[in-house]
Amino acid sequence: MTDQANPNESFAALFEESVKQVKEGEVVDGIIVAMDDDHIQVDVGFKSEGLVDSWEFMDEDGTLLVKVGDTVEVLVESLEDEEGRIGLSKEKADRVRLWNEISKAYDDDRAVEGVIVSRVKGGLAVDIGVKAFLPGSQVDLRPIRNLEELIGKRLEFKIIKFNQRRGNIVLSRRVLLQKERKKLREETLGQLTEDQIVDGVIKNITDYGAFIDLGGIDGLLHVTDMSWGRVNHPSELFQVGEEIKVKVLKFDPETERVSLGLKQIQPDPWVDASMRYPIGKRVGGKVVALTDYGAFLELEPGIEGLIHVSEMSWTKRVKHPSKVVTQGDTVEAVVLDVDETNRKISLGMKQIEPNPWDVIEEKYPVNTRVSGQVRNITNFGVFVGLEEGIDGLVHVSDISWTEQVKHPSEKFQKGDTVEAVVLKIDKENEKFSLGIKQLETNPWDDIQKRYPIGTEIEGEVTNVTDFGAFVRLEDGIEGLVYSSELAQERVDKPSDVVNAGERVKALVTKVDPAEGKISLSMRAVHDKAERAALKEQAAIQSRQQTATLGDLSGLEQLKERLAQKESEGEE
Repeated sequence: MTDQANPNESFAALFEESVKQVKEGEVVDGIIVAMDDDHIQVDVGFKSEGLVDSWEFMDEDGTLLVKVGDTVEVLVESLEDEEGRIGLSKEKADRVRLWNEISKAYDDDRAVEGVIVSRVKGGLAVDIGVKAFLPGSQVDLRPIRNLEELIGKRLEFKIIKFNQRRGNIVLSRRVLLQKERKKLREETLGQLTEDQIVDGVIKNITDYGAFIDLGGIDGLLHVTDMSWGRVNHPSELFQVGEEIKVKVLKFDPETERVSLGLKQIQPDPWVDASMRYPIGKRVGGKVVALTDYGAFLELEPGIEGLIHVSEMSWTKRVKHPSKVVTQGDTVEAVVLDVDETNRKISLGMKQIEPNPWDVIEEKYPVNTRVSGQVRNITNFGVFVGLEEGIDGLVHVSDISWTEQVKHPSEKFQKGDTVEAVVLKIDKENEKFSLGIKQLETNPWDDIQKRYPIGTEIEGEVTNVTDFGAFVRLEDGIEGLVYSSELAQERVDKPSDVVNAGERVKALVTKVDPAEGKISLSMRAVHDKAERAALKEQAAIQSRQQTATLGDLSGLEQLKERLAQKESEGEE
């Protein structure tokens, strides 16, 4: 008879086996066998069930997430309490499992997901199931000024430090971005070629340009390659993070430097500019810049013309363009010249109005008597304003026939009203010459008649010099007695013979109307022979003048006879 096993012994063996499989601190699977408002009873295969607080199985809204019969993971806290029950915890089981997963991710060099929850000293706090620390230097490839902008974002991180016993976890997002950027860089470098149109994202903006992320590699879009038009600062056109299409202008695989262009994608506005802006065309535009020498006018995006200060007014001397226009003004101008090769257009504002110098000769013919106010005084003359922008110059030599004017300020002040005669108009150089002395007859015109050679005069000595003495004949007319003509004997010092204010007698020895000079001799007054010689010279001069006048008279008669014969021949 075969011995059969005792059922009680088999159950005892199974019981002992189950007890051995459950240990404190382990995470085990259990089955929910009963539930009430406060506790959930779980059978983990031990000799008695364990109780878990109901809240451990609820969501944030208090909804119970399990039911009787569900299999759940729990942590065995203790094998038996005073009532013979084992201690179980769903929350601690989740935590142990989470730490195990984090530890495995750390060991396997895998990324973990988390939500940035707050700003803390030195960086950010991240929830990856447990609290972890993200240093500020590990947030991005470049420093981020405002870390608060990342709060609430779910991102991937790399665990760079892990200590479960201390509960210390340090994360890095920078490591993942570097790895991703390296992969993109290799792909981009393998595909990048010059003249290629590529997509990019504006990464950084400087005064001289913008850096564009092309995918793991940055390219520089210089400010001069952003637009055919004027760009004062790149921030006028772009913002960081903006997507953009650009053209690869230059690429050096060795240095990995990339030069980019945006305007090169767009048509060049200077092509056929001379056809769109022919010389003489009237155009309008906005003043975009002012310099010492002129104003730049934007005719269209990429096309600017220069209005030089000399082309701003026909009559005013414009020292700076800001005296006429302001940046932002809309003005009209005329195209003067177009240089497509050097991308230059010359414009003129004054050409919009008629040139007053075109009619100045008709308005003020030579010898016209005019009146105006002294606008400016210089060492070489005075400028007299005839009308707005039209000044005439009275040269110092044209102020008086007889006076020696050293400086015009001796005779005039600004604002004085003066009369003058138009002497010359130089329209091409915009110069207007006036004369004041021409208002009166030139006293030197008939000086030879009034003071023929040999005439005896009496006058006052006005000045004594080292070479002679000046004698006033009439107002504005003086004669010079050289030292050799002061006396019969040799004269070393004229002051030994005459003094200023003294009245003397002398003979006229030479008259030069062109130079405005009269030579006198005191010595000849008492020298009969010399007086006779002077009279003979005066007679010769008189005959020459008469002969000259006779020749002129005969020539006129000859012209009249020739004209009469021509008239009779026509009849």
